[in-house]
Amino acid sequence: MIKLHLLAVFIGSFLDLCIGDPKWLWHPVCAIGSLISSLEKLLRKQFPEGEKGERTAGIWLVVLVLLTVGALSGTVVVCAYRISPYAGVAAESVMFGQMMAWRSLRAESMKVYKAFCKKDTEEARKAVSMIVGRDTETLTDMGIAKAAIETVAENTSDGIIAPLLAMVFFGGPGVFLYKAVNTMDSMVGYKNDKYLWFGWAAAKLDDICNFIPSRLSALFMMGAGYLCWFFQRKRKENNPFNGKNGVKIFKRDRFNHKSPNSAQTESVCAGVLQIELAGNAVYFGKKYEKPTIGDDIRPVEYKDISRANDLMSVTYGLALMTVLIFYLFV
Repeated sequence: MIKLHLLAVFIGSFLDLCIGDPKWLWHPVCAIGSLISSLEKLLRKQFPEGEKGERTAGIWLVVLVLLTVGALSGTVVVCAYRISPYAGVAAESVMFGQMMAWRSLRAESMKVYKAFCKKDTEEARKAVSMIVGRDTETLTDMGIAKAAIETVAENTSDGIIAPLLAMVFFGGPGVFLYKAVNTMDSMVGYKNDKYLWFGWAAAKLDDICNFIPSRLSALFMMGAGYLCWFFQRKRKENNPFNGKNGVKIFKRDRFNHKSPNSAQTESVCAGVLQIELAGNAVYFGKKYEKPTIGDDIRPVEYKDISRANDLMSVTYGLALMTVLIFYLFV
């Protein structure tokens, strides 16, 4: 059965590479998001305000969302495999292709880069606001570029490697359940007055689910850092990639974030590109003090958005190669 999951991985990866997430195609994450919103409204009415009531409501949110998503996705896969192995692989391939974020992450972050190429800061600000959770109104050009780079680095784990691992070991239902956890965290996992207690369970579960994937992503990214340096050294332009520094900054700064997972890949990215990321940020009008990640060896420039995407793509390639080797010997 695991070989069928692995076959679906490669077909789904090809689908993501070719079509990504076209706007005309319905996306399951939209349905998961609607389910979360509806359940939040319902559960807030059923449980009292305050720490205990909101924590309990948040736990029920997690349980109900996972039961619903698991039951529906599991039913689709089981029914497909009962028809034939080909139907099962086809169903899982489509499921994985929809949940893989490589093409969409690259496309959306590169919109920021392309806006800077046109010297249109406001277009870049608008583009980055679509992919980050922080307030972007007061960001400088460097701040906008850093936000885009950080998003690419963090989502290399959340949007690419973690779904890949979920698919390899748990099939289509596994990747849907992972995406449900990730979506809950992105919607209710904020540490503000509204979600501090209600989103506690979702945030903790997301930390648990991403503990191993984030660290494996960092390992793949460190290898990608050396490969990017090797490929770039043959070009005439300056080579900003430094695999050795990526390892150094990872060891030093991988816990420079309140989340135990977010700085794993951000630290590698900052080290490989020899720039400083993170630092203070504004969310919903409130400034949050955050430590920096990496060293200010050179100033951040908008070309680093493209370089971060190259690093992400090579990281993804290394992960797929590992899956292929696993497929050949399993």
